[in-house]
Amino acid sequence: MNLTAPAHIQNYIGGNLQAPLSGKYMDNINPATGEVYSLTPDSDALDVEAAVAAAKAAFPVWSTTPVEERFKILNRIAQLIDDNMDALALAETNDNGKPLWLSKRVDIPRASSNFRFFATGIMHFSTDSHSMEDKAINYTLRQPIGVVGCISPWNLPLYLFTWKIAPALAAGNCVVAKPSEVTPMTSYMLSIICQEAGLPAGVLNILHGNGPNCGSVIVAHPHIKAISFTGSTRAGKDIAATAAPMFKKISLELGGKNPNIIFADANWSKMMSTTIQSSFSNQGQICLCGSRILVEESIYEQFKAEFIARAQKLTVGDPLEDSSKQGAIVSKLHYDKVLGCIELAKQEGGKMLLGGHAVKGTGRCANGLFIAPTIIEGLGASCRTNMEEIFGPVVTLQSFKTEEEALELANTSDYGLSATIWTQDVSRANRVAAKVHSGIIWVNCWLLRDLRTPFGGFKNSGVGREGGWDALRFFTEPKNVCIEL
Repeated sequence: MNLTAPAHIQNYIGGNLQAPLSGKYMDNINPATGEVYSLTPDSDALDVEAAVAAAKAAFPVWSTTPVEERFKILNRIAQLIDDNMDALALAETNDNGKPLWLSKRVDIPRASSNFRFFATGIMHFSTDSHSMEDKAINYTLRQPIGVVGCISPWNLPLYLFTWKIAPALAAGNCVVAKPSEVTPMTSYMLSIICQEAGLPAGVLNILHGNGPNCGSVIVAHPHIKAISFTGSTRAGKDIAATAAPMFKKISLELGGKNPNIIFADANWSKMMSTTIQSSFSNQGQICLCGSRILVEESIYEQFKAEFIARAQKLTVGDPLEDSSKQGAIVSKLHYDKVLGCIELAKQEGGKMLLGGHAVKGTGRCANGLFIAPTIIEGLGASCRTNMEEIFGPVVTLQSFKTEEEALELANTSDYGLSATIWTQDVSRANRVAAKVHSGIIWVNCWLLRDLRTPFGGFKNSGVGREGGWDALRFFTEPKNVCIEL
């Protein structure tokens, strides 16, 4: 099995690697160097039709394949991901711009964990039965939906791609999947791994392409019965507008503008090191990053001074160097967007405490897309900078006097994905956690994930939940059977 990056990435349809039927390709650019290092298929409706046909043909056998056999295949995929850690991590870093040490520590291990978790989970997935005393017994069947669509983003490419695909396959569905066209390489490599693992032809089909030509066709296809999407709120609205009138099941994991609420009694050392991480990990390109830091007034100045000092030490540079703590922004389009958001913050009266500018790379990264960690204060809770998702290495600082004021600031946003609370007061932690309008709350930690728990947000952060039994329930249809005694 050869997992080297090819000059031309191929689609994976019906168990075969093949060129896009139109023969059209897009540039795949390494954001750390600015160089085109491969070409990505610009797939369209013809490719989608071929993938759906392959998935439909495979569904009757895969949907009735014993769960133990599905477990063996998915577990084999997990093992092959682990066995090819170095090649996958390098591909992820070259595509995304994130530090190589981060790809090895987080992204690729989590991808194998996703397959391993759901491979095991389907073995223990159970349903309900209800006895009507001596009249009847009801039991629930959970059956696969059929052909489903999975569309994933560029920030955690293989990590989030597998987060969708693994439960869909474990539940007995066949999948038409589209990774982000910005970061296609590890999804292509997953195609080769699936061939090696013995996944039957057509069970998983991977199409590379952009949203208008490929993603929207997947969403609108009448034979694709469910859509699981992670990405922007804008794209989520478009997907819902198409899928809802067709009565498709939809799971939308969208944006975040997450508050990090720091009370004066926080464990200072742990809070500070974790807040640096939750602010700037992956160049701030994680939907769970805490981009609005809310600090109790009595410790605000102390926090600000140390937070700035620590952020100044984050080396921005070549993602292949172990010393680099911040890599490149994923694409020129997103780079320009983040810099535009920083300029908006300045226009709104924000004070740049740190950063607020691009960073010029050196050596092979002279043309790379780098932005300095940026810390801003002096902005109101309702300004655009504090309301709109930036998705970059940019955070704002706000102070509060009371618990009530902290909650008001935290809940001002139209988003509600996650929040972090720092306090040693257990009663306060429980009170605030119950009142913050977010789907995921971390107390005295961040990004500590149990794959059994529901994942998703409130308000503009999406619809539905992923993870654990929630994911397996989403990818199955419940059927009640009532038998009279």
